[in-house]
Order: sequence, then structure tokens, then C-alpha cells
Amino acid sequence: MLGASVASIVGLLSKDFLTLVLIALVLATPLAWWALSKWLDTFAYRENLPWWIFGAAGTLAILIAFLTVSYQSIKAALMNPVTSLRSE
Repeated sequence: MLGASVASIVGLLSKDFLTLVLIALVLATPLAWWALSKWLDTFAYRENLPWWIFGAAGTLAILIAFLTVSYQSIKAALMNPVTSLRSE
């Protein structure tokens, strides 16, 4: 059998996309915390922001990105290349 396995294709593509999602989370989390803190300061009764909300949002974003990239790369890896070449 020639070529890469489905698992290696999924791993290569997932690594690249998850790196971008992690960079976005590192940049967006402090900005979101700051913006929400400023917005909550305008209310008379203020609730503190728990840290786990940002952790849950980050975990959900990583999970959605991984599932999306995995689905698309598995679909592409299992497709017959002859059908793609024939249609172009």
C-alpha cells in the first residue's frame, strides 16, 4: 500500500489547525476577560467571573475544531482519487 495512512493524514492536519485555535485562545481569553470585567463593572450587583467559564469555552472550541478537521480529512483520505481526477 502506497501513501499515508488515514491516521497520519488526520494527525498532520489536526496539528496545524489546533495550533491556530490554541493561538487564538491565548490571544482572545485575556481580551474577553478584560471586556467582560469592564462591562460587569457598570452593573450595581456584580458577579465575579469564574475561570472555568473560559476553560470550558476553550475546550469546546478545541473539540469543535478537532471534530471538524477530523471529519473532513477522513472524508478526503477515504475518497477515491480517480473520481476527483475524472471530474476535473
